Amino acid sequence: MTRFNNNQNSTSSKMEQLVIQERLRQARLSFNIALVLTVISTIVSLAGAGLLLSGKTSEGTATTAGGVASKIVSIGLLKMTKDTNERLDKIATEFQDED
Repeated sequence: MTRFNNNQNSTSSKMEQLVIQERLRQARLSFNIALVLTVISTIVSLAGAGLLLSGKTSEGTATTAGGVASKIVSIGLLKMTKDTNERLDKIATEFQDED
């Protein structure tokens, strides 16, 4: 029986380490995606400002394009990160319940 419990604890510990590693991987990925999307949003905003200054677009269009780009970035990334963390928290809780 002791051998089984030690093996089970070892397996739980390994799974917890895998969950932690996955969370770190996803945190890195989320950061990289946020960085890329921030750059894209900045480019869209600068392009809108350039078009506005050159008179090729209206003020409302430039403002709307920049606002929409930043909202899509922030809402999509936050939802993805939140969902992933909730799933990993659920897995971690299941491991703790097994101990």
